[in-house]
This record gives sequence, C-alpha cells and structure tokens, in this order.
Amino acid sequence: MIIKGILFDLYGTLIDIETDESMDEIYRAIAHYLTYHGVYLHRGEVQERYYHIMKQQREASGEEYAEIDVEAIWNEFLMQEGIRFGPTRGQLAKVLAQIYRAISRNRLQLYPGVKEVLNTLQASYRLALVTDAQSCYAIPELRAVGLEGYFDPVLISSRHGFRKPDSRLFSKAIDIMGLEPSEVICVGNDMFRDTYGAALLGIKTIFVDSNQGAKSFENVSPHYRARQFEDVLEGMAALERSRA
Repeated sequence: MIIKGILFDLYGTLIDIETDESMDEIYRAIAHYLTYHGVYLHRGEVQERYYHIMKQQREASGEEYAEIDVEAIWNEFLMQEGIRFGPTRGQLAKVLAQIYRAISRNRLQLYPGVKEVLNTLQASYRLALVTDAQSCYAIPELRAVGLEGYFDPVLISSRHGFRKPDSRLFSKAIDIMGLEPSEVICVGNDMFRDTYGAALLGIKTIFVDSNQGAKSFENVSPHYRARQFEDVLEGMAALERSRA
C-alpha cells in the first residue's frame, strides 16, 4: 500500500533535551513558592512527598507500561496540604509542574535539520506525534522550538495513563488518521519504545541514532537506520522504493 502518514517520536528524535530532576534547586524553589499559598515545607519534604505520590500513582495504575501524570501528582500534593478549591488547585498544580520542569531543564533544542526535513515531508505525508511525555511540558516545548502545528494528531502518554511500547498509542494515532498500519512509518530514537512498539502493529520503522534512547532490543531491527535526523528523507525514499 502507499505510505500516507508518518508517526514521530518527540524527545530524542526531534528535540534534544537534557533534564536533571535531582537538583536541590527544584525543590527549594517550589518550597519557597508554596509559602505564598500557605504551605510551609522544607525542600526535602517536598521532594520526598512528590516521589511518594508518584510511586502510589504508578502502583495504582495497573498498566504494564504505566505513565505518570505530573499535574495529578501535584494536585494530590496540594489537596493533602489542605488546598481544597478544585479549579484553583488544578491551576496551581500545573504551575508547580512547569516550575519543576523549567528548573530541571538544562537543554532544549531541535536536532539539526528537523524543520527542513518536516517541511519537505509534510508536502507528501500526514505527520503525527506519538510521544512518551507530559502534556503540560510537551505542548509548550513544541511551541518553544517552533514545531507547533506540524502534527495532527498529537498523542501524549500522560493523557492516556500508559506509555510506549504499548501499541495502543500507535493504534490510537492511526485510527484518528483513518489509516492502516501498512500506510504509516514510525520514526523514533528508542529501539524498545519506538521500534519494538510500532512493530507490534506491523508498522515499518526508521530508527534515528541520536544521543538518547535504547540502541538495541532483543530480536528487533528497524527497516532503516538514520545516523542523523537528515537521513530520515533518505529512509523514506528507501521504504517507498521497497513498496513499489
């Protein structure tokens, strides 16, 4: 069948990101910020409570590849601290999540050639995003690097409670696009999450060998290996020829 769509991973494929969640500055800043909302905790207490609620959330999930929801974690954190007003608490939870991300983030940039390649591909294919991420991080970060509007649909794991390689994320994207697995290609940087996950549905894959992600997984091989993102164009051409 003719290739009509491409499913892209985000972090490690399109966006080169580095974060450090162990930084004391994260929890110190949040502890200080919370004092303006009547919550008085030491940074160590903030960190301990955050990870405890995260652990509880994962354990309650029941999913094989459970995904956390950082806004829900902070929402629970605030509720335990006596902030009971739903809309206000929800808004504050999102602010805390984004403060956490902003301080932990050391690098956020596109890999070389990403926009040029996407501009070329969108003339011939429908582009979708299927990513393990938090929506309150990913949507603003897509905007920050200039990728807003390239992808439809955008499937983000935190909205569904499970993450790749769970094939349901790929399946949901394909269903929304109205396509079959044989009509799409998956482009990602992780041999387990992306290549293996897509292969569960029989989707052909391009593996981007970036500075992030698992480079191998037992008995799994991509249909094309791109040494850098610019090689995705060559990979698409090769897969088109193989279907002819």
